[in-house]
Amino acid sequence: MTLEKKTLTILNETIAPGESKEVNFDVANLHTSTPVNVPIIIERSKRVGPTVLFTAGIHGDEVNGIEIVRQIIAKGINKPKIGTIICIPVINIFGFLNLTREFPDGRDLNRMFPGSPKGSLASRVAHKLVTEIIPHVDYVMDFHTGGSGRFNAPQIRIIEGEIELKQLAKIFGAPFVLYSKNLNKSFRNTCFKLNKPLLLFEGGKSVHIDDVVTNSGVNGAKRVLKHLGMLNVAFKASIPKKDCVFIKDSKWVRAKFSGMFKASAKINSKVAKGDLLGNITDPYGKLNFFVKAPNSGYIINVNESPIVYQGDALFHISTKLNDKN
Repeated sequence: MTLEKKTLTILNETIAPGESKEVNFDVANLHTSTPVNVPIIIERSKRVGPTVLFTAGIHGDEVNGIEIVRQIIAKGINKPKIGTIICIPVINIFGFLNLTREFPDGRDLNRMFPGSPKGSLASRVAHKLVTEIIPHVDYVMDFHTGGSGRFNAPQIRIIEGEIELKQLAKIFGAPFVLYSKNLNKSFRNTCFKLNKPLLLFEGGKSVHIDDVVTNSGVNGAKRVLKHLGMLNVAFKASIPKKDCVFIKDSKWVRAKFSGMFKASAKINSKVAKGDLLGNITDPYGKLNFFVKAPNSGYIINVNESPIVYQGDALFHISTKLNDKN
């Protein structure tokens, strides 16, 4: 970890120790020529310490992640005891304006990293984030939600074998830690290649705000900041009620029929093989198919859509735990 210099220069703005500043991350105007300002909120302590970046809204419809970073700012948690905290609540401001996942060019920002200064709009935003912001930070916490009506249990996703990430994930204290590979051209993979430890938080579903998910994200952020010696003395970091469950492997239970769907298994719950998870019916009273657990495990995602098609993902269930934690 490289501790910050006396002055910090981001996007041609200089922020001195002890200073607060809002910097504009501008990339392109709307098609009406209206400027689009993406605020970056920077808070610096007078005391030297790490630099932590909080990001959300890589996908514009993932409002719950944005709400977590908003609360971190609104409550003053982003005012560090030592070091610097940088918050970008909405990276994909274009998608957020329309509550859509993608950029106006139809691209998924989280598949465009590290980007290009001469590429598509999404690629240019990715490039600017990687070249202008990431070089200044030591740790990243990136907040996401489930998509397409699928509700994620609060969870941290990391790759297996990274000791520091595993330690930070345990400290964060979400109910689940899911081992998952870094996807090519994702923000997480790019940070990994640049040796910037990133915790990816998933919780809730798109276009929705859930208090339990929000509290899990905010409390986890406070715990990590306390671990780094950065949490302001005005705040306390709570102890998680339960130990994290580390999930080594998992699978999706998919719909065998199209129809009307109602889940009976609850998010976060532990089920046994053969337990009833939900049922699929048709509008005419002829079909009533019972969805049962193919194995014992924890339910970490539930599809909350009332209508499903054959092959749709209904439940994400753990298949193998990592008990050596």
